[in-house]
Amino acid sequence: MNPQYLQPREKLLLYGVQSLSDAELLAIFLRTGVKGTNVLTLSQNLLNEFGSLYHLINADHKSFCSEPGLGTVKYTQLKAVVELSHRYLKVQMTKESSLTNPSLTHHYLASRLADKEREVFLVIFLDNQNRVIYAEEMFVGTYNSVEIHPREIIREALKCNAAALILAHNHPSGIAEPSQADRNITYQIEQACALIDIRVIDHIVIGKGEYVSFAERGWL
Repeated sequence: MNPQYLQPREKLLLYGVQSLSDAELLAIFLRTGVKGTNVLTLSQNLLNEFGSLYHLINADHKSFCSEPGLGTVKYTQLKAVVELSHRYLKVQMTKESSLTNPSLTHHYLASRLADKEREVFLVIFLDNQNRVIYAEEMFVGTYNSVEIHPREIIREALKCNAAALILAHNHPSGIAEPSQADRNITYQIEQACALIDIRVIDHIVIGKGEYVSFAERGWL
């Protein structure tokens, strides 16, 4: 059967959730349309109105509830679904190796950092088998900068007996391209960690729907 003629739920069951468009995913969440508009058309209209699924999910209560087919119940349900996904990824990160599943690492970091209004610097601490010990948001800054203290990172790494680190921070502007300051602080942290035999595996900069990996760029 041609997927374009399937309803979203049928398409999900036959082809998997990854086969669904943003509008189809939203349609499953909304369940019903409004008078004169079916649920799939309503979903596409909402995405057009907000600009993207990301902006819909992060809309404030008033803006969200002002749209047809939405309201406080849907708002609370959506926030709960998003938080469930965050918690699922957090648990999954502790069960799988960050090195063997970089896609999971990027999804987890995006879920933690992409919607922050200030720059946040996060460190994932790994053991000697590259398993996640825990992730910590260590420094919080302003809209376009964050002050980072390598000594604090070293202290935390020693406390949990970490053998390796993955660094990450967000750019609230949405543009993930690292600055020279980002590269400089990464080098400082890498050099400080080398003195105590802790590896810096990657530094990932999270934007809106994009990321940059220092390791993939060959900078680490």
